[in-house]
Amino acid sequence: MIYPYQEKYPKIHASVYLADNTIITGDVIIDEYSSVWFNSVIRGDVSPTIIGKRVNIQDNSVLHQSPGSPLIIEDEATIGHSVILHSCKIRKKALIGMGSIILDNAEIGEGAFIGAGSLVPQGKIIPPNTLAFGRPAKVIRELNEDDLKDMERITREYAEKGQYYKSLTK
Repeated sequence: MIYPYQEKYPKIHASVYLADNTIITGDVIIDEYSSVWFNSVIRGDVSPTIIGKRVNIQDNSVLHQSPGSPLIIEDEATIGHSVILHSCKIRKKALIGMGSIILDNAEIGEGAFIGAGSLVPQGKIIPPNTLAFGRPAKVIRELNEDDLKDMERITREYAEKGQYYKSLTK
């Protein structure tokens, strides 16, 4: 379901896959070949939400914002199952593990990996190409080549799956 909020209507590129029971409202932009999976909610009724190319928002995720503080997800990021993102920045190729919560003004660096079930508190900055884990999240180590290849695989597979499912709904 796609809803306007006041004068704002979501802008969703034609190549984007939206699974059943997805709800998107208000000031939301979703760029090429991204996918939003079953039962996810993206509300742009407080501030903008900007989602880049080849981003995957997996099942049951919730994206929202605080006044004057947009939510930004850059290209090729992976947002795992049941993630909550609130007025934060997710840089290119980052991966947010399932069940994690990223709060206002936190920034996840390019290529960073947030382990499943983590909580990144307000204003916390996770450096690029690191693994952070815990409640609150702490940097554990630098990512290695195998980690980065696996993250790229996940992004690629979700982009492909999104296009496959999109082809079934035409």
